[in-house]
Amino acid sequence: MTAPMPLRSVSELERRGLRDRVYDRILELLLEGQVEPGSRLSIDTLAKQLDVSPTPVREAMVQLERTGLVTREALKGYRVAPPLGPEELSELFDARLMIEVESTRLAVPHADALLPRLREAHQLHHAWAEQVAQELAAGESDVRVTQEYFAADAAFHHAIVESAGNRYLLAMHDDLGALTHRLRQAVIRGATDVEEAHVEHSAVLEAIERGDTAAAVDAMRAHIEGVRTRSVRDETDQA
Repeated sequence: MTAPMPLRSVSELERRGLRDRVYDRILELLLEGQVEPGSRLSIDTLAKQLDVSPTPVREAMVQLERTGLVTREALKGYRVAPPLGPEELSELFDARLMIEVESTRLAVPHADALLPRLREAHQLHHAWAEQVAQELAAGESDVRVTQEYFAADAAFHHAIVESAGNRYLLAMHDDLGALTHRLRQAVIRGATDVEEAHVEHSAVLEAIERGDTAAAVDAMRAHIEGVRTRSVRDETDQA
């Protein structure tokens, strides 16, 4: 008879919960762009700011290193990762193509369950895209508006991958989440970028509404390649 697995102690569960909360707070700090790429991240300073001991901060930083958002240098500690380079961008887009194009193919047969969520995300994306475009045209910037736009964009893609019904595709997609969010932040350079993304989402949605798997797959591929083209253009402009 197999011996029962030992239960985790309450103190260990509490420690894991604290680490997860610390991780989420530091992740929010990084994704909101509150610290510049290359900036040093002091574990002691973060611990004081978050009013916790250094241990959960250190554990959270190990997790964040796996996302590519922070890097660790021997004897120097952690730093905010630099912007994605051309090779990293290329690999990220290749990974997104493999995951999201296949997820779209698998999701179309589940359109009845998918479409309410997808339409809601698309409507929110449109509403926030209009606000982002208005602010860009006026030379203004509201962090909350941009964050809501990113969230709607992410919700559109997540709904499709989740509806594919493959837990491994979903896990891989979620693992890329932080890097994809950094990419979204880099790509918005003007109103046309926002408009192009929304039009591309519309093509994906319309194909799924028709139940046209081939068209949905082609539209998703075209969307990701469109984002790739815009991100490469922005890299060139900044060089």
